[in-house]
Amino acid sequence: MTTDFLTWSTALQTRMEIVLSTHLPAADIAPKTLHQAMRYAVLEGGKRVRPLLAFAAGEITQAQPERVEIAAAAVELIHAYSLVHDDMPAMDNDVLRRGKPTCHVEFGEATALLVGDSLQTLAFDLLASHTLNDNAQQQLHMIKILANASGSRGMAGGQAIDLASVGVAISLPELEFMHIHKTGALIRAAVLLGAHCGQLDPAQIEKLDHYAKCVGLAFQVVDDILDASAPTAILGKTAGKDAADNKPTYVSLMGMTEAKSLAASLHQDALLAIQGFEHNQRLREMADFIIQRTF
Repeated sequence: MTTDFLTWSTALQTRMEIVLSTHLPAADIAPKTLHQAMRYAVLEGGKRVRPLLAFAAGEITQAQPERVEIAAAAVELIHAYSLVHDDMPAMDNDVLRRGKPTCHVEFGEATALLVGDSLQTLAFDLLASHTLNDNAQQQLHMIKILANASGSRGMAGGQAIDLASVGVAISLPELEFMHIHKTGALIRAAVLLGAHCGQLDPAQIEKLDHYAKCVGLAFQVVDDILDASAPTAILGKTAGKDAADNKPTYVSLMGMTEAKSLAASLHQDALLAIQGFEHNQRLREMADFIIQRTF
Protein backbone atom coordinates (compact mmCIF):
# COMPACT_ATOMS: atom_id res chain seq x y z
CA MET A 1 0.00 0.00 0.00
CA THR A 2 1.35 3.43 -0.99
CA THR A 3 2.08 5.75 1.91
CA ASP A 4 0.49 9.20 2.05
CA PHE A 5 2.49 12.27 1.05
CA LEU A 6 3.17 13.49 4.58
CA THR A 7 4.54 10.11 5.67
CA TRP A 8 6.64 9.80 2.50
CA SER A 9 8.06 13.33 2.65
CA THR A 10 8.77 13.20 6.38
CA ALA A 11 10.62 9.90 6.01
CA LEU A 12 12.74 11.32 3.18
CA GLN A 13 13.46 14.54 5.06
CA THR A 14 14.72 12.41 7.96
CA ARG A 15 16.73 10.27 5.57
CA MET A 16 18.32 13.32 3.94
CA GLU A 17 19.26 14.77 7.32
CA ILE A 18 21.23 11.58 8.00
CA VAL A 19 22.76 11.52 4.50
CA LEU A 20 23.83 15.16 4.67
CA SER A 21 25.16 14.79 8.20
CA THR A 22 27.17 11.75 7.14
CA HIS A 23 28.79 13.43 4.14
CA LEU A 24 29.48 16.80 5.74
CA PRO A 25 32.83 17.00 7.58
CA ALA A 26 32.48 16.31 11.31
CA ALA A 27 32.41 19.39 13.52
CA ASP A 28 35.54 18.30 15.44
CA ILE A 29 37.74 18.00 12.33
CA ALA A 30 40.11 20.91 11.65
CA PRO A 31 39.37 23.60 10.64
CA LYS A 32 36.67 23.20 13.27
CA THR A 33 34.95 26.57 12.90
CA LEU A 34 34.50 26.14 9.16
CA HIS A 35 33.13 22.63 9.53
CA GLN A 36 30.81 23.69 12.34
CA ALA A 37 29.53 26.52 10.16
CA MET A 38 28.99 24.19 7.18
CA ARG A 39 26.88 21.88 9.32
CA TYR A 40 25.01 24.87 10.79
CA ALA A 41 24.11 26.10 7.30
CA VAL A 42 22.88 22.74 6.01
CA LEU A 43 21.39 20.72 8.87
CA GLU A 44 18.30 21.07 11.02
CA GLY A 45 16.18 23.18 8.73
CA GLY A 46 14.66 23.61 5.31
CA LYS A 47 11.83 21.93 3.44
CA ARG A 48 14.25 19.77 1.38
CA VAL A 49 12.11 20.45 -1.70
CA ARG A 50 14.94 19.67 -4.11
CA PRO A 51 15.80 16.27 -2.57
CA LEU A 52 12.09 15.40 -2.49
CA LEU A 53 11.83 16.26 -6.19
CA ALA A 54 14.89 14.13 -6.93
CA PHE A 55 13.34 11.12 -5.21
CA ALA A 56 9.99 11.73 -6.90
CA ALA A 57 11.67 11.83 -10.33
CA GLY A 58 13.69 8.75 -9.42
CA GLU A 59 10.45 6.83 -8.99
CA ILE A 60 9.59 7.58 -12.63
CA THR A 61 12.78 5.85 -13.81
CA GLN A 62 12.86 3.20 -11.07
CA ALA A 63 16.18 4.53 -9.79
CA GLN A 64 17.88 2.99 -6.78
CA PRO A 65 17.20 5.18 -3.70
CA GLU A 66 20.82 4.76 -2.57
CA ARG A 67 21.90 6.50 -5.76
CA VAL A 68 19.21 9.17 -5.67
CA GLU A 69 20.14 10.22 -2.13
CA ILE A 70 23.65 11.17 -3.28
CA ALA A 71 22.35 13.21 -6.22
CA ALA A 72 19.78 14.81 -3.90
CA ALA A 73 22.46 15.67 -1.35
CA ALA A 74 24.62 17.31 -4.02
CA VAL A 75 21.77 19.57 -5.13
CA GLU A 76 20.88 20.43 -1.54
CA LEU A 77 24.49 21.38 -0.78
CA ILE A 78 24.50 23.77 -3.74
CA HIS A 79 21.19 25.21 -2.54
CA ALA A 80 22.52 25.68 1.00
CA TYR A 81 25.66 27.39 -0.30
CA SER A 82 23.51 29.76 -2.37
CA LEU A 83 21.46 30.71 0.70
CA VAL A 84 24.58 31.42 2.78
CA HIS A 85 25.97 33.76 0.12
CA ASP A 86 22.55 35.24 -0.72
CA ASP A 87 22.03 36.30 2.91
CA MET A 88 25.34 38.15 3.20
CA PRO A 89 25.55 41.97 3.42
CA ALA A 90 26.87 42.33 -0.14
CA MET A 91 23.81 40.48 -1.46
CA ASP A 92 20.41 40.47 0.30
CA ASN A 93 21.78 41.37 3.74
CA ASP A 94 19.42 39.20 5.79
CA VAL A 95 19.80 38.14 9.41
CA LEU A 96 17.31 35.26 9.58
CA ARG A 97 17.20 31.97 7.69
CA ARG A 98 15.20 28.86 8.56
CA GLY A 99 14.18 30.46 11.84
CA LYS A 100 17.73 31.04 13.11
CA PRO A 101 20.48 33.64 12.61
CA THR A 102 22.03 33.52 9.15
CA CYS A 103 25.46 31.93 8.78
CA HIS A 104 27.40 35.20 8.54
CA VAL A 105 25.64 36.54 11.65
CA GLU A 106 26.54 33.43 13.61
CA PHE A 107 30.09 32.84 12.30
CA GLY A 108 31.22 36.05 10.59
CA GLU A 109 31.34 37.08 6.94
CA ALA A 110 34.72 35.53 6.09
CA THR A 111 33.69 32.12 7.41
CA ALA A 112 30.34 32.36 5.62
CA LEU A 113 32.13 32.96 2.33
CA LEU A 114 34.26 29.88 2.90
CA VAL A 115 31.19 27.87 3.89
CA GLY A 116 29.63 28.57 0.51
CA ASP A 117 32.84 27.73 -1.32
CA SER A 118 33.23 24.48 0.62
CA LEU A 119 29.63 23.33 0.21
CA GLN A 120 29.82 23.90 -3.54
CA THR A 121 32.95 21.81 -3.99
CA LEU A 122 31.61 19.08 -1.68
CA ALA A 123 28.55 18.75 -3.92
CA PHE A 124 30.69 17.89 -6.94
CA ASP A 125 32.89 15.61 -4.85
CA LEU A 126 29.76 13.57 -4.02
CA LEU A 127 28.71 13.31 -7.67
CA ALA A 128 32.21 12.25 -8.73
CA SER A 129 32.85 9.79 -5.88
CA HIS A 130 29.75 7.59 -6.08
CA THR A 131 28.25 5.39 -8.77
CA LEU A 132 24.97 7.07 -9.70
CA ASN A 133 24.46 5.41 -13.08
CA ASP A 134 26.05 2.32 -14.60
CA ASN A 135 26.86 4.35 -17.72
CA ALA A 136 29.92 6.52 -17.03
CA GLN A 137 29.00 9.01 -19.78
CA GLN A 138 25.58 9.42 -18.21
CA GLN A 139 27.18 10.17 -14.86
CA LEU A 140 29.48 12.75 -16.44
CA HIS A 141 26.39 14.33 -17.96
CA MET A 142 24.84 14.51 -14.48
CA ILE A 143 27.86 16.44 -13.21
CA LYS A 144 27.47 18.84 -16.13
CA ILE A 145 23.76 19.30 -15.36
CA LEU A 146 24.54 20.46 -11.83
CA ALA A 147 27.46 22.63 -12.96
CA ASN A 148 25.34 24.43 -15.55
CA ALA A 149 22.48 24.86 -13.09
CA SER A 150 24.82 26.37 -10.48
CA GLY A 151 26.90 28.80 -12.52
CA SER A 152 26.54 31.95 -14.59
CA ARG A 153 24.05 30.29 -16.94
CA GLY A 154 22.00 29.12 -13.99
CA MET A 155 21.59 30.10 -10.36
CA ALA A 156 24.57 32.48 -10.05
CA GLY A 157 23.56 34.23 -13.25
CA GLY A 158 20.02 34.63 -11.98
CA GLN A 159 21.33 36.11 -8.76
CA ALA A 160 23.43 38.61 -10.75
CA ILE A 161 20.33 39.69 -12.68
CA ASP A 162 18.43 39.97 -9.40
CA LEU A 163 21.06 42.27 -7.90
CA ALA A 164 21.05 44.44 -11.03
CA SER A 165 17.24 44.69 -10.91
CA VAL A 166 16.88 46.28 -7.47
CA GLY A 167 14.99 49.55 -7.85
CA VAL A 168 14.74 49.07 -11.62
CA ALA A 169 11.50 48.72 -13.58
CA ILE A 170 11.67 45.40 -15.43
CA SER A 171 9.12 43.59 -17.57
CA LEU A 172 7.36 40.35 -16.72
CA PRO A 173 9.41 38.37 -19.30
CA GLU A 174 12.60 39.77 -17.74
CA LEU A 175 11.42 38.73 -14.29
CA GLU A 176 10.63 35.25 -15.59
CA PHE A 177 14.05 34.98 -17.23
CA MET A 178 15.70 35.93 -13.94
CA HIS A 179 13.82 33.36 -11.89
CA ILE A 180 14.15 30.56 -14.44
CA HIS A 181 17.84 30.90 -13.64
CA LYS A 182 17.95 31.99 -9.98
CA THR A 183 15.36 29.59 -8.55
CA GLY A 184 14.31 27.33 -11.40
CA ALA A 185 17.71 26.04 -12.49
CA LEU A 186 18.44 24.06 -9.32
CA ILE A 187 14.89 22.72 -9.16
CA ARG A 188 15.25 21.49 -12.73
CA ALA A 189 18.61 19.96 -11.84
CA ALA A 190 17.07 18.12 -8.88
CA VAL A 191 14.41 16.53 -11.09
CA LEU A 192 16.84 15.63 -13.87
CA LEU A 193 19.52 14.22 -11.56
CA GLY A 194 16.99 12.09 -9.73
CA ALA A 195 15.68 10.76 -13.02
CA HIS A 196 19.17 10.15 -14.43
CA CYS A 197 19.92 7.80 -11.53
CA GLY A 198 17.64 5.39 -13.43
CA GLN A 199 16.95 4.59 -17.08
CA LEU A 200 14.97 6.93 -19.30
CA ASP A 201 14.66 8.00 -22.93
CA PRO A 202 14.95 11.51 -24.45
CA ALA A 203 11.18 11.92 -24.72
CA GLN A 204 10.80 11.23 -21.02
CA ILE A 205 13.57 13.69 -20.21
CA GLU A 206 11.85 16.41 -22.24
CA LYS A 207 8.59 15.93 -20.35
CA LEU A 208 10.29 15.83 -16.97
CA ASP A 209 12.24 18.96 -17.84
CA HIS A 210 9.02 20.78 -18.76
CA TYR A 211 7.48 19.67 -15.48
CA ALA A 212 10.55 20.94 -13.64
CA LYS A 213 10.48 24.31 -15.42
CA CYS A 214 6.84 24.77 -14.42
CA VAL A 215 7.26 23.81 -10.75
CA GLY A 216 10.50 25.81 -10.53
CA LEU A 217 8.79 28.98 -11.70
CA ALA A 218 5.72 28.23 -9.60
CA PHE A 219 7.94 27.87 -6.54
CA GLN A 220 9.21 31.43 -7.03
CA VAL A 221 5.73 32.86 -7.69
CA VAL A 222 4.49 31.30 -4.45
CA ASP A 223 7.62 32.57 -2.67
CA ASP A 224 6.75 36.11 -3.78
CA ILE A 225 3.15 35.66 -2.65
CA LEU A 226 4.24 34.40 0.77
CA ASP A 227 6.84 37.16 1.16
CA ALA A 228 4.05 39.69 0.71
CA SER A 229 1.45 37.96 2.87
CA ALA A 230 2.93 35.57 5.47
CA PRO A 231 4.55 36.58 8.80
CA THR A 232 8.23 36.11 9.62
CA ALA A 233 7.41 33.48 12.27
CA ILE A 234 5.84 31.25 9.61
CA LEU A 235 8.36 31.89 6.85
CA GLY A 236 11.47 31.41 8.99
CA LYS A 237 13.02 34.37 7.18
CA THR A 238 12.33 38.11 7.16
CA ALA A 239 8.86 38.71 5.72
CA GLY A 240 8.24 41.63 3.36
CA LYS A 241 11.94 42.03 2.65
CA ASP A 242 11.55 42.10 -1.15
CA ALA A 243 9.19 45.07 -0.98
CA ALA A 244 11.39 46.82 1.60
CA ASP A 245 14.41 46.39 -0.67
CA ASN A 246 12.46 47.58 -3.73
CA LYS A 247 13.02 44.29 -5.56
CA PRO A 248 10.74 43.33 -8.47
CA THR A 249 8.45 40.38 -7.70
CA TYR A 250 5.46 38.72 -9.31
CA VAL A 251 3.23 40.42 -6.76
CA SER A 252 4.69 43.88 -7.42
CA LEU A 253 4.42 43.45 -11.20
CA MET A 254 1.11 41.56 -11.46
CA GLY A 255 -0.72 42.07 -8.21
CA MET A 256 -1.66 39.35 -5.74
CA THR A 257 -4.67 38.01 -7.66
CA GLU A 258 -2.83 37.62 -10.96
CA ALA A 259 0.20 36.10 -9.24
CA LYS A 260 -2.01 33.45 -7.65
CA SER A 261 -3.61 32.79 -11.04
CA LEU A 262 -0.17 32.34 -12.63
CA ALA A 263 0.84 29.87 -9.93
CA ALA A 264 -2.32 27.86 -10.55
CA SER A 265 -1.69 27.85 -14.31
CA LEU A 266 1.90 26.65 -13.86
CA HIS A 267 0.61 23.94 -11.51
CA GLN A 268 -1.73 22.61 -14.19
CA ASP A 269 0.98 22.72 -16.88
CA ALA A 270 3.29 20.73 -14.62
CA LEU A 271 0.67 18.05 -14.04
CA LEU A 272 -0.08 17.79 -17.77
CA ALA A 273 3.61 17.25 -18.55
CA ILE A 274 3.77 14.04 -16.48
CA GLN A 275 0.27 12.78 -17.20
CA GLY A 276 1.40 9.77 -19.22
CA PHE A 277 4.02 8.50 -16.78
CA GLU A 278 3.64 5.49 -14.56
CA HIS A 279 4.73 6.02 -10.95
CA ASN A 280 4.05 9.78 -11.19
CA GLN A 281 2.18 10.09 -7.88
CA ARG A 282 5.03 11.73 -5.98
CA LEU A 283 5.76 14.26 -8.72
CA ARG A 284 2.07 15.19 -8.73
CA GLU A 285 2.09 15.52 -4.96
CA MET A 286 5.23 17.65 -5.08
CA ALA A 287 3.57 20.02 -7.55
CA ASP A 288 0.58 20.25 -5.19
CA PHE A 289 2.87 20.92 -2.21
CA ILE A 290 4.83 23.64 -3.99
CA ILE A 291 1.64 25.49 -4.90
CA GLN A 292 -0.23 24.97 -1.64
CA ARG A 293 2.63 25.52 0.83
CA THR A 294 2.36 28.23 3.46
CA PHE A 295 6.09 28.59 4.27
